[in-house]
Amino acid sequence: MPSKKSAKRAAGRGQADGSLDRTSHAGDHDIVGPLRAPQIAQHVLASRVTLLGVSTSTIKTIGILSPGEMGSGVGTVLHQHGIRVLTCLAGRGSGSRERAARAGIEDVAGLETLVRECDVVLSIVPPAVAGAVADQVAAAVKATGSDLLYADCNAIAPSTAQSVARTILDSGARFADAGIIGPPPTRPGNRIFASGPGANHLAALREFGLDIRVLAGDVGQASGLKMCYAAMTKGLEALGAELLVAARLLGVEDVLRAEQNEGDLAVVLRFVERALPNMPPKAYRWIGEMEEIAQCFEDLGIPGRLLLGAADVYTNVRDGGLLATELPVVPVAR
Repeated sequence: MPSKKSAKRAAGRGQADGSLDRTSHAGDHDIVGPLRAPQIAQHVLASRVTLLGVSTSTIKTIGILSPGEMGSGVGTVLHQHGIRVLTCLAGRGSGSRERAARAGIEDVAGLETLVRECDVVLSIVPPAVAGAVADQVAAAVKATGSDLLYADCNAIAPSTAQSVARTILDSGARFADAGIIGPPPTRPGNRIFASGPGANHLAALREFGLDIRVLAGDVGQASGLKMCYAAMTKGLEALGAELLVAARLLGVEDVLRAEQNEGDLAVVLRFVERALPNMPPKAYRWIGEMEEIAQCFEDLGIPGRLLLGAADVYTNVRDGGLLATELPVVPVAR
């Protein structure tokens, strides 16, 4: 269990976006005739039985909460493959509305409408609000008696994923634990790992452009993998940001870089330098993610304080501290 100090730190950071904010081709070109892409997709949906015994004809509408950078990327790919994609933009800003429009994601009036019309709902929100969003969706499912699959795709600890699963399953919906690794699926390198009772059902989305990889095991496997992966990438990025700013403030930045470019550290330095320019706008989301990794490690009986330090780094960047004003953010060629 986290210490009272950890809990106080987590509560103090807060998230500015609070609750529900609040982040091609149809394929089958062998089908001939004057059908438009959506018509082709519906024809394929009605006729194809796909992998693992799950019929894609049962998946026609998918909800995404919410259309941030990752969520809108997932929505774009699904829409391009003929799926109707819905979201609920109540309380969202103009940026979310613009991303949803570009992705072809339709806005509905409320969560009850969303769960009533969707076969699958993908939760892709800042980790700090994953539980609150699940509570809201569960309430809507209970109110409507909807039958849907809820996939929590957030960067959360296995224990958090298990708590979310209980909430969703108690509402009468089905559940899949999912962990997204890589950039949005509109760019190469995205993959979504899934585990738990709904993982095979979620894997049917492979037919619609997503790289879904099913892991053996129950809820917690996919989220645990995400935790360990992000501990390396975003943890290293936080360390890199802090030490490079420290070197700048100490007046040894150039000497440090020359030393780091010697030997094995050169590869690490290149990773950090390429990642840092894109980090500041994402820092607010990564605070909660680092706290979830710390929780994951502490649940296993190993120290989590290292990742709470990374959360402090991202909090400093979010709040415009020295790490934000002195951060080397000159883009580096890939």
